[in-house]
Amino acid sequence: MTDLTTIIVVAVVVIVVAALAVAAATMLRKRHSAGLREQFGPEYERTVRGSDDPRDAEKELEQRRKRHRSLKLRDLEPQERDGYRRRWAQVQQSFVDDPGTAVRDADRLVADVMSARGYPIEDFDQQAEDLSVAYPVVTQRYREARDISREHAAGRAGTEDLRHAVTSYRALVEALLDDDRHAGDGADGGRRAGHDGTGAAANGTPPQYDGRRETRT
Repeated sequence: MTDLTTIIVVAVVVIVVAALAVAAATMLRKRHSAGLREQFGPEYERTVRGSDDPRDAEKELEQRRKRHRSLKLRDLEPQERDGYRRRWAQVQQSFVDDPGTAVRDADRLVADVMSARGYPIEDFDQQAEDLSVAYPVVTQRYREARDISREHAAGRAGTEDLRHAVTSYRALVEALLDDDRHAGDGADGGRRAGHDGTGAAANGTPPQYDGRRETRT
């Protein structure tokens, strides 16, 4: 084999190895992205849309997972869960007479449950990011509920908006209180017996949450 032939063979081998390495790296990256997309769902799409580079968005989501693992979370005792459920029942009952107060009480209840579970609650954006690791779908509804709460404070939210907010808070409360360490995904189950087309019960209170489930990680 001449020197020229040897050089050509070596060059071809190098090119093939490099191409295989690139293909392997691309495949690993796609799998990594798919895993993040599966875990974070709509939160993945939201984070990517808000970033100039999808890779930066994925790094942010990875940082969320790392931070979440560092949190000292705990399960609630049965009596604690019962107490919070009684508080939720009071929120739901108060909706008929004072929807605005019900929304404020629901938001306060969510913060109290989060704190009891071990989530920091000083900053809403951080709250939502921490929650999104385990509860990506209901986190989206939590954001919506907080937006409605702000709109109500500014006099721009109607009763139907407030009903939607309280129902969304309900989804998160149920997720955080769930005994078997799974979270409801917050999806409305559709029209059910005893509820009107807006998802409200006949007496005007928000419906009980009975959505699908997503596994906590």
